[in-house]
Amino acid sequence: MTATALAKKIDTSAADAAISEFYSPQELTDGFHLVIDALKLNGITTIYGVPGIPITDLGRMAQAEGMRVLSFRHEQNAGNAAAIAGFLTKKPGICLTVSAPGFLNGLTALANATTNCFPMILISGSSEREIVDLQQGDYEEMDQLAIAKPLCKAAFRVLHACDIGIGVARAIRAAVSGRPGGVYLDLPAKLFSQVMDAEAGAKSLVKVIDAAPAQLPAPSSIARALDELKNAKRPLIVLGKGAAYAQADDLVRELVERSGIPYVPMSMAKGLLPDTHPLSAGAARSTALKDSDVVLLVGARLNWLLSHGKGKTWGEPGSKRFIQIDIEPREMDSNVEIVAPVVGDIGSCVAALLDGMGKEWKGAPAEWVETIRTKREANIAKMAPKLMKNTAPMDFHSALGALRTVIKERPDAILVNEGANTLDLARGIIDMYQPRKRLDVGTWGVMGIGMGFAVAAAVETGKPVLAVEGDSAFGFSGMEVETICRYKLPICIVIFNNNGIYRGTDTDPTGRDPGTTVFVPDSRYDKMMEAFGGVGAQVFTPDELRRAVETAMDSGKPTLINAVIDPSAGSESGNIGSLNPQSVIKRK
Repeated sequence: MTATALAKKIDTSAADAAISEFYSPQELTDGFHLVIDALKLNGITTIYGVPGIPITDLGRMAQAEGMRVLSFRHEQNAGNAAAIAGFLTKKPGICLTVSAPGFLNGLTALANATTNCFPMILISGSSEREIVDLQQGDYEEMDQLAIAKPLCKAAFRVLHACDIGIGVARAIRAAVSGRPGGVYLDLPAKLFSQVMDAEAGAKSLVKVIDAAPAQLPAPSSIARALDELKNAKRPLIVLGKGAAYAQADDLVRELVERSGIPYVPMSMAKGLLPDTHPLSAGAARSTALKDSDVVLLVGARLNWLLSHGKGKTWGEPGSKRFIQIDIEPREMDSNVEIVAPVVGDIGSCVAALLDGMGKEWKGAPAEWVETIRTKREANIAKMAPKLMKNTAPMDFHSALGALRTVIKERPDAILVNEGANTLDLARGIIDMYQPRKRLDVGTWGVMGIGMGFAVAAAVETGKPVLAVEGDSAFGFSGMEVETICRYKLPICIVIFNNNGIYRGTDTDPTGRDPGTTVFVPDSRYDKMMEAFGGVGAQVFTPDELRRAVETAMDSGKPTLINAVIDPSAGSESGNIGSLNPQSVIKRK
């Protein structure tokens, strides 16, 4: 080969190498992977949802990337699971749904999470913007962002893969900062398959720093609150689920014990201090609310659950002075005047109160504490015979008395509770001993949270779960027993079966149909669990119920116990019958 030919060959080879390098496929990523990477970067490792177009592969890929993806039978139940996961962990629970109808199913849970101040992100696939905006009739066409906005704390849509990191970061920060709540994140189908350079994609992701920073109260607000407490003759502390969410358990306990002030826990705050604590006024709630003169609200709102802070529940008009700790300034004066608003996160506010009290704080007047103690013990003694009956059929008191013993012996178990009478009576009968162990319907009082809450409680904590359900309440999410069996979760469901809503004794005056509140009599809900490989049992007495629950919780196997309750037991609408309007007109 001549020198000239050799030189040409070398030049050609160098050119080919340069071209090859220029055109070699670079490492790429896409919308699917960026969503997963953005969640994982922020410590989110669990997704609750229902697969389908356009998010089926997102769930599969998230599972392949090591995330836990739990598929439900209905989006509302997956959303409820995500919501209570947020309450338990202080990280936003993630619910993943398909577009339009699936999104709407999840939206109920999102709105409920916002009302209850649970951090949650509903991520839904959606139809293409170009077609939706021109209303051209796309598959499951719906402007989901517009629908979600009024029902949650914040709502965002991501259109470009390079913005996924920012979109996820904004959703996380919105969900957990300030007063927590629900956030909607809209991901159109076209976004998932968008491709970009992997290195650029990685740089576009955002790790959220200090998403829920401490919000310190003003020193003047602490001084004002302490002055009110010093001058109180009959002070009371009301603990709300916000205090439980804050996970400032030691500080809250120290505040109660150093101040010596009796306290009333709202239902999901039960267990912040044991319900058997000497200063617990839960069993003397009516007396405590009516006769107190200064009330310190810690993470509790004066909504309908507290009679809006007025009316006969609170005694003589103008007899109360309220101190309120809340992270949301607009909550103050929402129903009555708050004479000492303390704005900030609960941990910081309670710590500041303790600092201001010092070590020589004079406790609540002994006469007031004794009044509460006497009333509490009298009410407990009056209730005791009802809880100890061992007859068949059971009523609500005797059945709950058996479960009360189970929880006392297993204080680490998580109690999920919903229903009308089943819920109302359990709140007062079943004592809780540890924080965040009682999960129930919360602020809205909605039915259908049971199975979603139970699944998430088992997954997020690894603890055994006892779900105590009214037969009506169970019907809203009952198909999730298959989900519980599929994932082999340590959940024991007890259904208080009295053949209907409130009672199973209504009739149709025309004789044509069953009464509007009546179910199929003597239904065997336990057979549902057996159909999916779980354990079913039917019980008729409190002793049988207690033994069946203990066996279930010892085994850790998915179990459903059909507890037969007297159909005539229960009152119309439970304890909130006054909210159910009654006609005074009788047609001739």
